[in-house]
Amino acid sequence: MFTFLKTKYPKRYYAEYWALKMILQFFYRLGPIKASNWGGWLFRSLGPYLPLSKIADTNLKLAYPVSLKQQRQSIIKGMWENLGRNFGEFPHLSALRQNTPYGPGWEVTGEQTLIEQAKKGGAVIFISGHIGNWEMLPPAVAHYGLAFSSFYRAANNPLVDELIKSYRLKALKTTIPLFAKGATGARKALLHLARGGRLGMLMDQKMNDGIQATFFNHPAMTASAAAAMALRFGCPLIPGYVERLGPARLRIVVAPPLSFQPTGDTPEDEHQLTQTINDLLEVWIRKAPQNWLWLHKRWPLA
Repeated sequence: MFTFLKTKYPKRYYAEYWALKMILQFFYRLGPIKASNWGGWLFRSLGPYLPLSKIADTNLKLAYPVSLKQQRQSIIKGMWENLGRNFGEFPHLSALRQNTPYGPGWEVTGEQTLIEQAKKGGAVIFISGHIGNWEMLPPAVAHYGLAFSSFYRAANNPLVDELIKSYRLKALKTTIPLFAKGATGARKALLHLARGGRLGMLMDQKMNDGIQATFFNHPAMTASAAAAMALRFGCPLIPGYVERLGPARLRIVVAPPLSFQPTGDTPEDEHQLTQTINDLLEVWIRKAPQNWLWLHKRWPLA
């Protein structure tokens, strides 16, 4: 029992907490494959009819202007299925094992990059996007001795927020700081990197106070924090994403650190490095568009 439950909160907070806790326990009892399949079926059945799917359709029209409605609907259904699978797999992340011959588990492509970074040590920034089951990235990288802190959007309900964090930390099998999005979290992340810490960032969401870069051939406000911090501290930027192979079966694809030579023009360097990240994300998304989260208003026209 969490000690913070003794604190007085609105009754609906407790109701939301217990509802989510029971749902996660239900999916846990199903086992990883059934949980993934059930979650995928449920979200695929309901998601396309939610108003959020209109945002996804608008985004797809922008990203794939010659696409047919049927093609967009297929991608949207696949997106909801992947999201549902992620939800069903969430309570199982701590139990998934590496390089299992079949069934639930995960593997890594490009693990030499992680091995070399672990030997080297020091500050590093891992960058990715909401692709496949992105929740598997932190525990997989931690397996190589590179547990990293990350930014997260805190749930409005503090009880729910702590419950979600407890599952994430259980999967990591270690205790590390997690930074809530916002000015305070950004300052803590800077100090963390300055001390030689490791940081992970999902770079594919709109950031109104970011910089304008191109994404799928359209201008998109993009967070430049990763580029700014990498340039400031001279630390490597290591890209990677999660490829879905099947129910609770995942592949972590790790790329070599981004190669970039600063020119000394800081704003221009930040822009070029941020654009490089956007270009890489786009390549990954185009490989399996149904596995990306199309629900954010990524472009001004969405």
